[in-house]
Amino acid sequence: MKMIPSSAYETPSKAERQVFDLLRAAFSDSAEAFTGYHSLNLTRHANKRFGEVDFVLCGKKGIYVLEVKGGTLGCEDGRWYTRNNEGRHLLKESPFRQADSGLQGLRANLREAFPDSICRQFCFGYGVVFPDCSFTAQGAEWDARTLADASAVKDFQPWLKSMMIYWREKDRQSQDADETALKAVKNYLRPGFEAAVPLWMRVDQAESSIATFTDEQMHLIDIVEVNKRVLCSGGAGTGKTFLAKELARRWTAAGLQVVLACHSPWLKRFLESMFPLPGLKVALASSLSTVARREGLERFDALIVDEGQDLLNREDLDQLDRHLKGGLEHGQWCFFYDLNNQSGLFGPVDLDALSFLEQGNPSKIPLKNNCRNTRVILEKVQDSLGADMGSRGAGDGAKVREQTAQSPQESAQIIAEEIERIVERGGLALGDVTILSPYRFEESSAALLPRSVREKMTVLDEYALKSFPTEKISFAEIASFKGLENKAIIVIDLPPPSQGVGPFPLHYVAMSRARAELSLVFQKT
Repeated sequence: MKMIPSSAYETPSKAERQVFDLLRAAFSDSAEAFTGYHSLNLTRHANKRFGEVDFVLCGKKGIYVLEVKGGTLGCEDGRWYTRNNEGRHLLKESPFRQADSGLQGLRANLREAFPDSICRQFCFGYGVVFPDCSFTAQGAEWDARTLADASAVKDFQPWLKSMMIYWREKDRQSQDADETALKAVKNYLRPGFEAAVPLWMRVDQAESSIATFTDEQMHLIDIVEVNKRVLCSGGAGTGKTFLAKELARRWTAAGLQVVLACHSPWLKRFLESMFPLPGLKVALASSLSTVARREGLERFDALIVDEGQDLLNREDLDQLDRHLKGGLEHGQWCFFYDLNNQSGLFGPVDLDALSFLEQGNPSKIPLKNNCRNTRVILEKVQDSLGADMGSRGAGDGAKVREQTAQSPQESAQIIAEEIERIVERGGLALGDVTILSPYRFEESSAALLPRSVREKMTVLDEYALKSFPTEKISFAEIASFKGLENKAIIVIDLPPPSQGVGPFPLHYVAMSRARAELSLVFQKT
């Protein structure tokens, strides 16, 4: 059946996610067409000021509420409880009463919204689903046909039909709702449902999709692991740092002394906090001699390079070559790099240096799938800048907000409004938000923000990256934030790309740092 939303909301309930997938697979034939709604909020509830039902199924043959309870179910002295790995949890009411009160709340919503001529066309009923346990108990509070336990879940669609027949017989409902009534009710449920989704929930959905795409790329690390030398290229957001971390974990677990090299002191601090692995050292390419000496090593067993496009020059490659057993021609290494507009931000790229790396006959692995940015952000960067950041993206995500200020003062006003939208109204934590500018804080439009907003901010430096994200809104220069990311990014003080005024590498770096929410506050030149 069609599900709204099309993928399950992020929820700690494994049982709900399982039932979501079962419903999506049910009633593929048009004769039994239903629409399923996950986590529907109710403004009218039988005994609560505000209620929520796990699933609502709406079709010509009725409107049904499903209540899902995972784990082991039990009842002692009239008190229901669930039991899982975290222990025993008392329920405020029985699952059957909870399902019935949710149904009555939904019915009250519809009766308030529609005349009786529409509401009476629908049969109303509920079912309770216990997908993790075998439930054979009998009681006066429920009928067996309204209950699906682990056995019924294995053949879910027949149980759904049986549950619906039970309620239709009970209501003496023999006619199906007509198309007009069905369309009206669906249109009522869908807008109210979708409009109720807050920003924090959309961001959490995107974060869940990002984790899924990252898992899908794990097979690439197997290829890297069995090749002694690898050039791994990919645009921003294609998972290079994630793969570097996994490769470091595998190589150090094999007993190798591994060095992870990069160019940026900021990135070094961040990677140190991300990669607390015995046998791994994170170092700037320029300080490899010092790091090796401190470790009592002449050369490292293996080398991993992150943001390698910044090291594509002979001076840095010579450093890497000298401190790797076998050198770059015969040693064990993996070089992650991006030759998009990001290249050259710290200096020109020497293509002869890339040719030097290729003399070791490395395997070449291109990363094609973007696993950081939502599809909306991905398409915005590609359309605006022509950069290749891979395909797919992590879910649809929120629309990119783009505004152009006529002055720094107007820019500061827009930034304050965006912070209020994202944090105060959107529900994201302060630490989920980073403001990026091409200028130092004192020279940026963020310095003109009201004191009440500036008190919620922290200006990042390389030492703050040890505990990033912070508890406050963070501010950073774009060049320094390269290789880092956050849930929500507000880009400020850059000219619109449409004006044709560079440097576009700054646009590319800044815009691609956002995982789920991107706001662009351009400054007219």
